[in-house]
Amino acid sequence: MQLLDGKALSTIIKSEIKQQVEEWTATGGKKPHLAAILVGNDGASETYVASKIRSCEEIGFSSTLVRLNPDVTETEVLAAVQTLNNDADVDGFIVQLPLPKHISENTIMEAIHPAKDVDGFHPINVGRMCKGLPAYLSATPFGILEMLQRATIETSGKHCVVIGRSQIVGLPMSILMQRNANPGNCTVTICHSKTQNLKEICQTADILIVALGRPEFVTADYVKEGAVVVDVGITRVADPSKKSGFAIKGDVNFADVAPKTSYITPVPGGVGLMTICGLLTNTLKATRKEIYS
Repeated sequence: MQLLDGKALSTIIKSEIKQQVEEWTATGGKKPHLAAILVGNDGASETYVASKIRSCEEIGFSSTLVRLNPDVTETEVLAAVQTLNNDADVDGFIVQLPLPKHISENTIMEAIHPAKDVDGFHPINVGRMCKGLPAYLSATPFGILEMLQRATIETSGKHCVVIGRSQIVGLPMSILMQRNANPGNCTVTICHSKTQNLKEICQTADILIVALGRPEFVTADYVKEGAVVVDVGITRVADPSKKSGFAIKGDVNFADVAPKTSYITPVPGGVGLMTICGLLTNTLKATRKEIYS
């Protein structure tokens, strides 16, 4: 078993981005500027946004955080989105999910200008991805592709099973793993809450990507010997033994599953850190106008 260490790899990638930023600005290029809109004070979202801001500082980006109260109206969130759309200094921005239930995530995502949609959620970016055109890839799938590629894991001709069909991870991941590229060229099965014989399907996977949001759902009997397992889940679980009062758990029971795998991602320290790298890479592309001129 080999660990797909997101912490170590993200450090390398951020160092690479920092060097690119230094070279870009030294020749007169604009300093990249990433902004985030945070609605409410969800603990996990606060942690994630704080990590993004720290990463921006480390690699030479400018960053802006727009905070909105949890009882803000949808109209007010749309106004904040429009302000960032119109701000020439902001190259890309995200609206941190989840949003309060009274606000439509689809409405907000569609209001972001595609050229600034560095999370890759706008229908235009999703459509471009599906057609194999240059696009901002969703940050988490982007990070997973980087992990697979840099570990030189063979994907061509393999059976990839994706558990979860969310627009953020499961759906784009399934599309990217079957595309004619590296990583890619897999035969892909996407599973969800209505899938029958889920365990039996998972047992046939050469590559198992788990993104369903149920702590330690996948156990060793779901995994065939030598499989590659990518755990996208990240859930806070009450744990009185921890100073924080909670532990972070993935969707895979790591201790149970790891001995059967050829490669596996830990939680924490796996996919989550790579997601930030995807976001930073997309922002640099936005600054350079590599996707939209």
